Amino acid sequence: MRLASVLAATTLVCMSASLASAEDRPLYTVTKTVPLGAPDKWDLLSFDSGSHRLYIAHGSRVSVIDGHTGDVIGTIGDVAGGTHGVVIAGDTGRGYTDDGKNALAVSFDPKTLKFEKQIPAEADADAIGYDPASGHVFVINGDTGSVTVIDAKNDTAITTIKVGGGLEIGAADGKGKFYIAGAENKELVRIDTATNTVDARWPIPDCTSPHGLALDPLSRRVFVSCINKVMLSVDADTGKVVAQQPIGAYTDSAGFDPVRKRVFSSNGEGSLSVFDETNPDALVPLATVTTVPSARTMAVDPETGRVFLAAITITKVDPPATPGGRPHFEFAPGSLRVLFLDPQ
Repeated sequence: MRLASVLAATTLVCMSASLASAEDRPLYTVTKTVPLGAPDKWDLLSFDSGSHRLYIAHGSRVSVIDGHTGDVIGTIGDVAGGTHGVVIAGDTGRGYTDDGKNALAVSFDPKTLKFEKQIPAEADADAIGYDPASGHVFVINGDTGSVTVIDAKNDTAITTIKVGGGLEIGAADGKGKFYIAGAENKELVRIDTATNTVDARWPIPDCTSPHGLALDPLSRRVFVSCINKVMLSVDADTGKVVAQQPIGAYTDSAGFDPVRKRVFSSNGEGSLSVFDETNPDALVPLATVTTVPSARTMAVDPETGRVFLAAITITKVDPPATPGGRPHFEFAPGSLRVLFLDPQ
């Protein structure tokens, strides 16, 4: 009996120590850092599950990284007017990026990383999304407030959708709907990809300048990150805001892990806000993970749950030119890098 008591006590101590150790570990840890160097300006990241490749638009090029090993596979460029977004239309064998200043979309071969065709868009061609249901690529012309629709089967622009107001990022649900963050008008815009028309426009007044957007197609929820430091969960069919939570400052991207049902906002202040989608009408805060100041854009590997962040070394911060605006940053030349954050 005495031995049994000792063994039981020892087991409890070990279990307690193990639980304490698990609680002490951060929810996500940086397991790899991949240097990219110049150009120092960067924008959106895109992860292609089919090839396990990560695409990072920065300056006049797109860097391509193996999302498992961190090896730099190559670059796509030169894009004279600067790139902002990348998407792979997997069933067509093509990828797409943009030339923002020259109002173009550019298709490329993901195997050779060579450009194939320039496709006219509109001024400030910015974010890009792909809808597998229609086979259409949607080029979001941010400042113009329009969307150029490209048929990925023949690499040709087929129409321009006049949405109105400044736009940010967008994403498809795979079922014939494409959602866009309407930054200027504080709204969530939905496009029917069969007709290429706006079929819903929902106000989200509590969201100042929606910047990040991610989707859970199963629960029918759209997650929108806002620069007034809130994350919204919106019903994808009715536009109703079903949940709202605080996030960090200077968000520029949102993400979703469909396996672990986690929602993310990458914040330029140097944090990653992480939530648990416990049910379709709830966002439960899990952690605020310390990252690196400037790490404002992200992508997620849905298989492993790995989060990718682009960051640069900040050397100087000047206060915002106007109250409530963004500060002005100066960077260490050539210090752009990608962080691999793995879940506990």
